[in-house]
Amino acid sequence: MARKTSQTQRAVVTVAAWTIGFLIFLPILWTVILSFKSETDAIRTPLQVLSAPWTTASYAEVQARSNYGAHFMNSVIISVGSTVLALIVAIPAAWAMAFQPGRRTKDLLMWMLSTKMMPAVGVLIPIYLMFRDFGLLDTRIGLTVVMTLINLPIVVWMLYTYFREIPSEILEAARMDGASLGKEILYVLTPMAVPGIASTLLLNVILAWNEAFWTLQLTTSKAAPLTAFIASYSSPEGLFYAKLSAASTMAIAPILILGWFSQKQLVRGLTFGAVK
Repeated sequence: MARKTSQTQRAVVTVAAWTIGFLIFLPILWTVILSFKSETDAIRTPLQVLSAPWTTASYAEVQARSNYGAHFMNSVIISVGSTVLALIVAIPAAWAMAFQPGRRTKDLLMWMLSTKMMPAVGVLIPIYLMFRDFGLLDTRIGLTVVMTLINLPIVVWMLYTYFREIPSEILEAARMDGASLGKEILYVLTPMAVPGIASTLLLNVILAWNEAFWTLQLTTSKAAPLTAFIASYSSPEGLFYAKLSAASTMAIAPILILGWFSQKQLVRGLTFGAVK
């Protein structure tokens, strides 16, 4: 009887999980469907949209109107570059907070987290003026720096959590063997925290890839990533749903593919931390 109850509960949980997952994925699925419809069909009722003929005309028009490759490369350079810079800064910082904490370590961590609670528009004017004065507007370097700074608190917090799970005795043994601080971090700490670092890396890439506010405010054309590419299909005359859906599908496809192939690593890192 207990076994039947367990199987029933498992079936209920499975159905609930698939239902929630489908509801979360439904907007993306509907965007993909609209991208294969004409502009006339895209604004009809859902049943009419599904029964309308499929076409790739919107993709052809988007490709003809915009340079998708340039926007894609900008997104890759900005997201990967900001992630690498964030890890270079965050790994030593998280090591210090995890293994050499001070009296103000927790206060510092809370202060870093509090910066994510502030609306981005609150610091838009000073950052815009600094970028203007230093010639960083509409540049990949400028956006990479911004993405690094806005995501750095999350990266430090995640790595700090993973590093806390590593036994300090292992690092002490490395010091007794004559390992310097750099070698300790590079050859001992980092390999043990690979799942945590990988999940942090993937999450930071996704956050930087999807960031829209700063990319729309600090770029126009040269360094515009895929978020600006999507926004270009919204005009005062109205929304072109089919073209906008096609542009959105082209923009999210790379990150969806990355998330699909790395989901095991991402879930493992986010769920279990650096050391099981």
